Amino acid sequence: MVNVVLAGGGTAGHTSPLIATAQALARHSDLGHLSCIGTPKGLEGRVIPDAGLELDMIDPVPLPRQLTPELLSVPGHLLKAVRQAAEVLRRRQADVLVGFGGYVSMPAYLAARRAKVPIVIHEQNAVPGVANKVASRFAVQVATAFPDTPLPGARFIGMPLRDAVTALARLDAEARRQEARTARAELGLDPDRPTLLVSGGSQGAVAINDAVIGARDRLLADGVQILHVLGPRNIGSAVPLDDPTTGASWRPLGYLDDMTRGYAAADLMVARSGAGTVVESATLGLPCIYVPLPHGNGEQARNASSVVAAGAGVLVDNADLSPERLLAETARIHDPDALAAMSAAGRGLMPSDSAETLAELVLGAADRSRTPRPIPQEDSDDAA
Repeated sequence: MVNVVLAGGGTAGHTSPLIATAQALARHSDLGHLSCIGTPKGLEGRVIPDAGLELDMIDPVPLPRQLTPELLSVPGHLLKAVRQAAEVLRRRQADVLVGFGGYVSMPAYLAARRAKVPIVIHEQNAVPGVANKVASRFAVQVATAFPDTPLPGARFIGMPLRDAVTALARLDAEARRQEARTARAELGLDPDRPTLLVSGGSQGAVAINDAVIGARDRLLADGVQILHVLGPRNIGSAVPLDDPTTGASWRPLGYLDDMTRGYAAADLMVARSGAGTVVESATLGLPCIYVPLPHGNGEQARNASSVVAAGAGVLVDNADLSPERLLAETARIHDPDALAAMSAAGRGLMPSDSAETLAELVLGAADRSRTPRPIPQEDSDDAA
């Protein structure tokens, strides 16, 4: 039996593939104990226990991307967090550690290396984070969600997707239409009205929110209903709004616990291009207008590049986003042929069995030496 510890958190981009991998691992008879490591700083404190998974907390260690005075405090914080992670690995009798990035991952990786616990990494973004860059040098397996992620020894397996996402992706056209009507009704929307889903990620996006609110009255007057996930810090006193003539409604939410229901309800989506959103929307054939986060190391624009190149999405720079630009881009919601072409272009771009592939790599890593086992070329080609 193999005891597995999963480390990842901060945003849904890290926690969603972690939960998907845990679901796949749970289907294996040789899985022993399964638990997770997170920090109080991230989303994992709520969503991981809600998924029925055990969670141990350690202190967060933010890693500044630039030379700032904050760097001076990193070694002390990191040493404390490494000791905490080491205690978790010892207590959980870990046979393998799986890291998904986020503040928790670096101390977990260092603790596992010291304890000689094999490490498996999954990098979600096309541009890797600092922790995964470092740990890829001593991990036994390095897996990526995108085919061109620059990590040593990386192999492209795709993004682990939650069971609810893969189940929705498997529905035929008629079943999908029925599911859309059901999801809209569950979310307080008209089951038969064109539906725009808006989400700026787990924390929301002010630029997207402002553009949508600026265009909201015209969208509603045009008969488009909007499911708008503003983010927990941005919801404020927002209340639903209905157009008195068309009856179309704007439904604001702080956070949508099951984004799969939002995907199911939508004809078109406006979103940041976090890795999870890009892969999930493409896999589901949900046309998307991506507005990459303008900060960081450019990973969000890179995440969306292959999907946009295939014709499954549209990229709008954050600086170019305005109510008028949003109205122009969302006008395609009234063009079924355009939406169908975008949907077809997205399906098949990404492997749908990535969670199972990663689960097998994880369980195999516990029984092997630290020398990575090559994946046969034909498997890699099939996955791509």
